Amino acid sequence: MDDAAVTQQLADFCAGLKAASLPEAVRTRTRFLVLDLAGNILRARHEAESTPPLLAAARALGLAGGGSIVLGDGPGWSAAGAALLNGALAHSLDFDDTHAAGSLHPGAPVIAAAFAAAEMAGAAGADVMAAIVAGYEVTCRIALALPAGAHYDRGFHPTATCGAFGAAAAAARVFGLDASAIADALGIALSQAAGSLQFLANGAWTKRFQVGWSAMSGLAAATLAREGFSGAAAALEGRHGFMRAYAPSPDPARALQQLGTAWELMNTAVKPYPSCRYGHAAIDAAIALRAELGLSPEEIESATIGLPAKGMLLVGAPREKKANPRNVVDGQFSGPFVVASALATGRMGWDSYAQLHDPVVRALLPRITCEQDPEIEAEFPRNMSGKLTLVARGKTFTRKVVVPKGEPDNFLTEAELKAKFFGLADTVLGHAQAVLLAEALLGFDRAAGISPLLRHAIPPAAARLAGE
Repeated sequence: MDDAAVTQQLADFCAGLKAASLPEAVRTRTRFLVLDLAGNILRARHEAESTPPLLAAARALGLAGGGSIVLGDGPGWSAAGAALLNGALAHSLDFDDTHAAGSLHPGAPVIAAAFAAAEMAGAAGADVMAAIVAGYEVTCRIALALPAGAHYDRGFHPTATCGAFGAAAAAARVFGLDASAIADALGIALSQAAGSLQFLANGAWTKRFQVGWSAMSGLAAATLAREGFSGAAAALEGRHGFMRAYAPSPDPARALQQLGTAWELMNTAVKPYPSCRYGHAAIDAAIALRAELGLSPEEIESATIGLPAKGMLLVGAPREKKANPRNVVDGQFSGPFVVASALATGRMGWDSYAQLHDPVVRALLPRITCEQDPEIEAEFPRNMSGKLTLVARGKTFTRKVVVPKGEPDNFLTEAELKAKFFGLADTVLGHAQAVLLAEALLGFDRAAGISPLLRHAIPPAAARLAGE
């Protein structure tokens, strides 16, 4: 396949995409992904520790004062501010969707940008659905072409880097731009694609910010293109384009394989646990073994988490740091912590981070180690597999989880998705209003506009202050 026009072919695809032409399975999955992301935004607006300074900085930068909505907050933000904040909040709990082969979270930058653009343009829900699907495809396919592992090895965070292009594609599709203008938007996004893994050094909040920034960058790129601003040609595949500059041996044509017939959105998983996806198989195993054996924490002599190499990079090493998480971000990226929490309580939810200094969990941490497991490596990246080996009661117990809960081949049911959503949203909105929002989101593609729907995401107190 000729890779000389990857950018233009992706732009052609985005411009021509119609919600009515999408397979029903893709439309249904898109609604579920929107619902899932909204729950994350709502809870993070009120409970993520990085939210207060993020909001204060957005106000100081002049991003307040418009009519766009931040979920869990309300109207009063510029479109750029809403894209930034919804995108960052969506990623702040590390509970948002994941694409295993791309090693990224496509929903946060794409959906945040699409919603902001829809409020700017007064777009119908059907166009927003087409835009979101286009954004997922662009984000994930670019990551596959790098490929994502090589991109990671250079220290990049693909959710933010690839996400800037997906956000630009989504916003441009909402605006109804033609293929030439969408290619310009991708060319403008090239100048803004950034995101570093250095947050792992100290549990920094930059991982959350850079995802929100990619949503805002994509919106800015699409808006510039809409106004006639020229973007770099061959932004993805060119000599100094994204793929060749950000990875050592990309395969640009990979981004086009089965374009329009195989949907990377359908290869996107939803997280049942608010932590790095590489630890989820081990959490599944810990919860299952605890229940099956009736284990108490003090009976566990040792536990070993088997991971692929990329999983070791994020949740397994360095051992000393992972065994001593000091804050929420540390905990989210600590295999020992999430497994210790699951072994101690039989669950792993957002409230589990209150146990960072729990003596029972702390006592387990030195007994849990991570290792690269050849059997698990052989499953990657096709599956986000993991293995847990426990020594307890003088015996060894092993549980391998090939397809963790939430992956496309083990996806959450609608009831499970709603349970996760209400678990996050009820605290912010109250259950009755959360039900109204869920119903609206699950039919967003049939709405005449997005703003009325998003008003269900305004907490009662904020609505009263706004005079609604």
